[in-house]
Amino acid sequence: MTDHTTTDPATETFVAHRNLLFTVAYEMLGSAADAEDVLQETWLRWVEVDLDHVRDQRAYLVRITTRQALNRLRSMKRRREAYVGQWLPEPLLTTPDVAEDAELAESMSMAMMLVLESLSPTERAVFVLREVFDVGYDEIAEAVGKTPAAVRQIAHRARRHVDARRPRKQSSPGEVRAALESFRRALETGDPQDLLDVLAPQVVLLSDGGGIKRAALRPVIGAEKIVRFALGGTAKIAAGLTCVPTVVNGSPALAVRRDGDLDGVMTVRVEDGLITGLYFVRNPEKLTRLASETPLTLH
Repeated sequence: MTDHTTTDPATETFVAHRNLLFTVAYEMLGSAADAEDVLQETWLRWVEVDLDHVRDQRAYLVRITTRQALNRLRSMKRRREAYVGQWLPEPLLTTPDVAEDAELAESMSMAMMLVLESLSPTERAVFVLREVFDVGYDEIAEAVGKTPAAVRQIAHRARRHVDARRPRKQSSPGEVRAALESFRRALETGDPQDLLDVLAPQVVLLSDGGGIKRAALRPVIGAEKIVRFALGGTAKIAAGLTCVPTVVNGSPALAVRRDGDLDGVMTVRVEDGLITGLYFVRNPEKLTRLASETPLTLH
């Protein structure tokens, strides 16, 4: 009697590494929808491969995923140029183990993802594979179509670029939660001074409405300007506004609800106990991955 539950080796291997491949694609693209498309393209190429000639199947899959993500990243550049207002990465509701992995959580934070946006596609691929996933230079070279020597130079340049823009020191999840809780209370009570007390003087707010929801088209810089923007936008609907603590991209966040419906998600960058960056995603097309947890992994 034939066992119809048995899957073929190609499918088993792909499924076993799917979470890793999604994480690689998402780190490179900042978009879950595009990462899913990359995985579909990776699968279509993977099933055509003769597995008898593949020495390291995990490395081979990562290589296919990287190439497909690079192709998509280059085409996305044109889409980003036509985007209305600020573009922010698509937030993901993440599992508790992501928050517990400090390295993964930092690499997926909104602040870090925005730093990665400033790299060229090849620099981003090299940085992500080397610094986040600890892939060897030879393997990266095969994935991006460069020599190992060239990859080392690209990695050095990308690392220097990222180090110059990343937070000086990483705040603990507890510090971020405390700052977010103070911000939440001040926002719900509408007290300007309480808001000023938790914001750094030169704090920057980036809000992404995608031309669909109200959002600042440019960065709002400075605590007083942000307080006016935040309270002006919530004054009329304060009675129906709630901010619920959640975990997005491995970091504490707030799910902002209006009359019970998800209106947006807010994450922050915290330094020395004060909020230095606010990232508010309101574009409804980017809020689809907040209903259920997305499993992510470095391995």
